[in-house]
Amino acid sequence: MAKGTREKIINTAWKLFYEKGFGETTINDILREADISKGTFYYYFRSKDDLLGTLSEILDREYERLEGEEPEGLSCFDKLIWLNYEVHSFMERTMDYRLLSYLYSAQIVKESFSALLNRNRYYYRYIERIMDEGRKNGELIDTMSVSDMVRYFSMGERALVTEWCMNNGSFSLGEFSREVFPVMMQGLKK
Repeated sequence: MAKGTREKIINTAWKLFYEKGFGETTINDILREADISKGTFYYYFRSKDDLLGTLSEILDREYERLEGEEPEGLSCFDKLIWLNYEVHSFMERTMDYRLLSYLYSAQIVKESFSALLNRNRYYYRYIERIMDEGRKNGELIDTMSVSDMVRYFSMGERALVTEWCMNNGSFSLGEFSREVFPVMMQGLKK
């Protein structure tokens, strides 16, 4: 139950952040929408700002969901491209580019927001499994370690999100990723 309540708060908050904006969303809005008490909120989070650190959890849940929906018969490279498109489309549909801009920049200047870069995240383990499989079946290069390939991949993903944010969300992140990411990742193909 506790995990469900925490997830409910997180999902509600991010929905409101997208709809109303982070600055305009109050804790009372979250309480009302999630149908929880103030005490319940403060049991899990010290402040609204604490919810910003849950971005990696939301993204990891989406990666986990997508792993169960992988199209059959895709090469490892195509699986990575498909995954990138799906996650970037999800971000475009559910996350405000202004908030993502803030969170990405906070990764650089605030240690407390470093969860996105935690190599123990589901995201990194999932990408590593795909890369490892691609390497073993001869589809991906063997001149770079799997760990470095994952790093290269994640840098490419962040670059696309950064470009989208810097352009004020003025284009489709998913479609931009579908067009550009395969070109960026060509160096991983054998």
